[in-house]
Amino acid sequence: DAIALVEEIQKGEPLITASCKEHVIHLVRRLQEKLGEKDDHKFYLFKVLRAHILPLTNVAFNKSGSRFITGSYDRTCKVWDTASGEELRTLEGHGNVVYAIAFNNPYGDKIATGSFDKTCKLWSTETGKCYHTFRGHSAEIVCLSFNLQSTLVATGSMDTTAKLWDIEKGEEIVTLSGHSAEIIVLSFNTTGDRIITGSFDHTVAVWDVGTGRMLHTLTGHRGEISSAQFNWDCSLIVTGSMDRTCMLWNAMTGTHIATLTGHSDEILDVCFDYAGQRIATASADGSVRVYNAETKQCIAKLEGHGGEISKVCFNPKGSCILTASSDKTARLWDAATGHCLQILEGHTDEIFSCAFNYKGDIIITGSKDNTCRIWH
Repeated sequence: DAIALVEEIQKGEPLITASCKEHVIHLVRRLQEKLGEKDDHKFYLFKVLRAHILPLTNVAFNKSGSRFITGSYDRTCKVWDTASGEELRTLEGHGNVVYAIAFNNPYGDKIATGSFDKTCKLWSTETGKCYHTFRGHSAEIVCLSFNLQSTLVATGSMDTTAKLWDIEKGEEIVTLSGHSAEIIVLSFNTTGDRIITGSFDHTVAVWDVGTGRMLHTLTGHRGEISSAQFNWDCSLIVTGSMDRTCMLWNAMTGTHIATLTGHSDEILDVCFDYAGQRIATASADGSVRVYNAETKQCIAKLEGHGGEISKVCFNPKGSCILTASSDKTARLWDAATGHCLQILEGHTDEIFSCAFNYKGDIIITGSKDNTCRIWH
């Protein structure tokens, strides 16, 4: 009952005043319709993009999915129009591999590129102009992220540190020092007051963004960290490791909640669905497991790939899961049952990157075959 639900929300949320109540009820009803829609969308290959002269490193969408970017060993990042498959511009200037790339979603007017040349560059999406080059790391930058407020960009490096940079001023705010080995993953929470860094030293650190102070060290994994993420309401952190386990942590206290086991080989990627209710783990054993974040039970096993799975993500609705594998295919799965819905075939080498647009009706896959494919 949408009306009863909104009245319940109103009790604890002063922002929902009488004047906007009708609008909120309307939005809730639209959301109910969306969740009720059938997921029988079949994806077909729309375009193969062959613009990079060397292998791709990563692909990323802007919030709406109208644009996406590709990074490459050819030292460039390219900006693409999703609807037409046209290359809009090439961001040139790095002296080595462009490895980590991101839009400042939800805005999407800026792009950050992190390179093996030890610098991070900030670009205008519209003009391709380089606003800033962030210098200071003493080794390759391998991960980066904007905060949701689009005021900061964080970079993680093989030099064991992460750095926070001010987007407007173009200068370093703080260096996050404390890891004893390379940082290979980092992630802000949605409120922007915390950031986590995952390292080859087997730990994940939780940092206070305002002060740069390390608040917690999440210790327990017995192998290198491959992946780490906050859930949407910032209450939980999930970590995946080469030790074949995934761990769940209380984000406020840093305490260990659960260890999710079952994989027979390294975990290469983990993710929450948008609601933070389920966790998917992708492994080198060729399978994905889906767990209920509340009960910690494994609710589905996604089996069928013929090689390791390096990337896993939920569609925005949370009903489907997309996987990218070294068997040269990407697969779509029903998140509830674990049934394979579709196999996306055609790449001639391993797929290391995949993404949904925000509506969930377009997919991008990036492969070692130097191409990127758009599926509608």
